[in-house]
Amino acid sequence: MFKKILIVEDQQIQNLGVRNTLQEMDIQYFDFDYYCDQALLKIKTAFSEGQPYDLLIADLSFDGDTISQHIVSGQELISEVKKIQPEMKVVVFSVEKNPKIINDLYNVYNINGFVSKGRHDGKLLTSTLQKVFNGETVIPQHILNAIRHFPFEFSKYDIKLLDLLSKGYKQYEMENILKQYELKPYSTRSIEKRLSELRDVVGAKTNIEMIVICKDIGII
Repeated sequence: MFKKILIVEDQQIQNLGVRNTLQEMDIQYFDFDYYCDQALLKIKTAFSEGQPYDLLIADLSFDGDTISQHIVSGQELISEVKKIQPEMKVVVFSVEKNPKIINDLYNVYNINGFVSKGRHDGKLLTSTLQKVFNGETVIPQHILNAIRHFPFEFSKYDIKLLDLLSKGYKQYEMENILKQYELKPYSTRSIEKRLSELRDVVGAKTNIEMIVICKDIGII
């Protein structure tokens, strides 16, 4: 099992919960921090001294307070950690529900596991840590379902169209906005055609149904 773990979590109750889980797993050495900047410093120091951490458990969001921080999100912290220690295992422990954001954690930040905070999260964390230690990548089932259901890659143009549509803009209004963002094609006819294609992609009969589906899976 992991020998040296760093927990980065700014909520004391959640922090204690993770620590209790690790103690129940008979993991002897773990450290914690409430701030990403300080956590990164600990990782740098441990690595330079030849006693690196082998697992990072991190939240994604951190509340601001009177102490100024350069790194303010779990994603930023993970990115910086990977520059120092690319092989370090990372498990994210978060309330995040957006499938796209969670999927990006795997594809962009190369995490090894994700655990949703909530009921039974102790059991999920235990199971995830065991699997990650054994070399597995642990992806929540609802994220796998979303990925399988929508293998299609939405472009920046597609996402902007859907976002404008969700905010109630008419197609002729979208044309002017797309011009401002220099997103092509921006003619009304092209917009109408693309929205029709996107409805087919998500299996929606109407624009309203398409927006509901895209919000559910985290596209917008």
